[in-house]
Amino acid sequence: MSRPEPLGIPRPESQPGETFDEFLVVERTYSDDPSNVSVGLASIHADVPAVERNKDKILRAAQRFKQSGVNVAIFPEFALSGYFWEDEAECRPYMEAAAIENHRDWIEGELMPLLDADFRAIVLNGLTRTTGADHKLHNSTFVVAQDHDYLDPRETYQKVFLPGIEKLYTESGRDDRLVLRGVKQGRIGFATCYDYLFGELLREYAVIDGVDALVEVASWRAAATRDYPLMNVRTDLYYGELWDLTMAAASATNQVWTIACNAVGRHPVSDVAFWGGSGIWAPSGIPLVQASNINEELLIVHNLNIQETRAAELDDFNYAFDFNEIYRRHTEGSTFTRKVD
Repeated sequence: MSRPEPLGIPRPESQPGETFDEFLVVERTYSDDPSNVSVGLASIHADVPAVERNKDKILRAAQRFKQSGVNVAIFPEFALSGYFWEDEAECRPYMEAAAIENHRDWIEGELMPLLDADFRAIVLNGLTRTTGADHKLHNSTFVVAQDHDYLDPRETYQKVFLPGIEKLYTESGRDDRLVLRGVKQGRIGFATCYDYLFGELLREYAVIDGVDALVEVASWRAAATRDYPLMNVRTDLYYGELWDLTMAAASATNQVWTIACNAVGRHPVSDVAFWGGSGIWAPSGIPLVQASNINEELLIVHNLNIQETRAAELDDFNYAFDFNEIYRRHTEGSTFTRKVD
């Protein structure tokens, strides 16, 4: 049976890059204004169980970003530990040892010294301890920056929606939206992997918090089969294609930038393949650049004009006007309800 072309908006054509260490480095330029933010996406693979090797890879990628004039570097979900696997007797103690609290010396002694007035922040994701008696962890995304307590709960995003095996090891952050404000990049929200399939969370960010961009970090899988024989349609990469569709649709329907960094490659224990495809989607939903689905890449976009570009697109057409005519914010929370005449 023939396989159709991938669904969704076609990808931007890949561009040649240089090789640094084991990484392919791809650089693009969004505007000529160097006062805008330059973003680095580390579309990389985490080894398991191998925290020290992952630390080395993160450090080398951060050093390369700094050399290229990146202002903000973003790493995928579980970049430090790698993803869970089925053998709980082996996986649980490894993941608990990989908790961020056990590696503050590395963050503060090796990553933070790279930061300066130009290379201002590193977005990392990892497991953090909870106070619960069940020994579960939080899946936490945080920003490493100078004069900033990166593990302050008020400055940390804890993943809300947990798929499958993650429920065994982690607990939901519930309503734990995180919004940070930059000078020219506007208001930035954070989400993690599976969260991006839940429109209510993204709508809260867009309508209530008024974010200009969402940073999505992920270990999003590639392979799943969907087969519709009588329609002559089949794909064995459903999850991966869903990534491309979801990033585009969420950006367009919420009219926000999506800056997404996904893991790539196969899990050394479970052999699960991660989709890669890290990239940047404009508020129109159009993908501006995407990384490989197979190979590790450091993707750099210079002079990204986040706030002004979003404002210009909203000036052209703003969905919120029509949304607010029909829905109002619920008085006892952050959800919405239909208006009653």
